[in-house]
Amino acid sequence: MNNQRWLSMSFFVFFFTWGIFLPYWTGWLTSSKGLSVTQASFIMGVGMIARSFSTFFLFPYATRKISLLRVIRWTTFLSFILALAYLPESPFGILFVLTVLFSAIYPIILPSAESGASLLMQHERIHYGKSRSFGSIGYTVALLLIGTVTAIWNEQAILYMMMIGLGVGLIFFFQSAPAVLQQHPVTGSVAQKGQLRALFANKPYVTVLCIAILLQGSHASYYNYGFIFLDEMGINGFYVGVILNIAVLFEIIFFTQADRLLSGAKTSTLFIVAAAGSTIRWISIFLFPITSVFIVTQILHSLSFGMAHFAFIQYISKSLPHHLIASAQGVYAAVALSLSTALLTFPAGYLYDQSPRLAFLSMAVCSTGALIVLFWTKQLISHDIEKKKGR
Repeated sequence: MNNQRWLSMSFFVFFFTWGIFLPYWTGWLTSSKGLSVTQASFIMGVGMIARSFSTFFLFPYATRKISLLRVIRWTTFLSFILALAYLPESPFGILFVLTVLFSAIYPIILPSAESGASLLMQHERIHYGKSRSFGSIGYTVALLLIGTVTAIWNEQAILYMMMIGLGVGLIFFFQSAPAVLQQHPVTGSVAQKGQLRALFANKPYVTVLCIAILLQGSHASYYNYGFIFLDEMGINGFYVGVILNIAVLFEIIFFTQADRLLSGAKTSTLFIVAAAGSTIRWISIFLFPITSVFIVTQILHSLSFGMAHFAFIQYISKSLPHHLIASAQGVYAAVALSLSTALLTFPAGYLYDQSPRLAFLSMAVCSTGALIVLFWTKQLISHDIEKKKGR
């Protein structure tokens, strides 16, 4: 299997399980394990915080001790064991511990796969967008499949599908893999020490991270209340799923074309387009809270999420040295993709109670803030990449 195909399959395998965990795990805890919504939300909230800390600290630490491939293999194996542990009937305390552990370990597979992509971009010149689109396809397949199996059987099938997905991942990741992912870190080298300190001393990286935090965090209202927003409009549950999948469809289209169309574009330009698209998306929902407008704005997910994510991956692959990539991915996964969304959920929830439209307007504040930062710092970002090219 060539490296491009390996990366595509690794994204597909992970995001298939992500399409089970992210949208359905809270509901599964309430329907199959008998928890109240408050109990399940509490467990998942603590799990999200655990996820932020594990990807921020545990993931970079692991990559300093063992190869990236071994990190992927061990986290997949432990996730599979923890999924099996859900099978017996368990009291709240056991479910709490299991879910927090699962939330801390299982998501580490994501920055591991993304770090592998960045390394392959540097060493093998693979096309990131082409492979990442397979992740979006895996997510879509999971959404459709879970809807089908729960209709035929019941919500307990959610756990079985997660176990099957992780089992397939376990088999796949223990097959042959790209050589660059099997390289062992040089223990004790200067490059392996103080990586977080080195990252946060890098002003352009901190700037790019802040932009990513604002843009990815601006999806908090959409991720948490998009389903409720459509449901309150009286949309049938099946069509709600179809509408939400429009965003994933355009995300897939974007990633399949991104390398071909955007490989030569400046990172700052990509971020500006992403921030502009995000701002238009949330303000449109605020101004016109109707189904047709919401559907049209789903197209902009390819910019608000897809282009922002592609821009960050492009930046670290072009501007950071090899030994800092895993740490940079861990920080991004912990802070931009997890913690920012978790923290912004609280004010968004308060505003949603006042008026659903205000929750989406507050997200436009974040994306507008990203635009302001970009116009101040775009020369700094571009100069950092040019410096790397000249080394």
